[in-house]
Amino acid sequence: QVQLVESGGGLVQSGGSLRLSCAASGTGFRIYAMGWYRQAPGKQRELVASIADGATINLQATVKDRFTISRDSAKNTVHLQMNSLKPEDTAVYYCNAGVVGAGIQWGQGTQVTVSS
Repeated sequence: QVQLVESGGGLVQSGGSLRLSCAASGTGFRIYAMGWYRQAPGKQRELVASIADGATINLQATVKDRFTISRDSAKNTVHLQMNSLKPEDTAVYYCNAGVVGAGIQWGQGTQVTVSS
């Protein structure tokens, strides 16, 4: 079984930056893609950014010019650098990973709060 643990969330003022990290652990697994989703109160969970084998990146349009996703396949980690944060970025951010033979795995989430 693969476990994902996120870190780096917190409270930041509008215009500030945060860097989220997610590390996958377990035995005998291979990850083909990792990504970040977020869920704001009263809203559905939405894709923020994903990165797959071959460095194929998908970024939500609202964050495209502000967020950067990166992945270290050897370490099974993924990072989300978030700049120019806005109050509407406030949400619980979830890491996920596509694992060969095991489907999509999710982390427990980390809160990001952007004050105006």
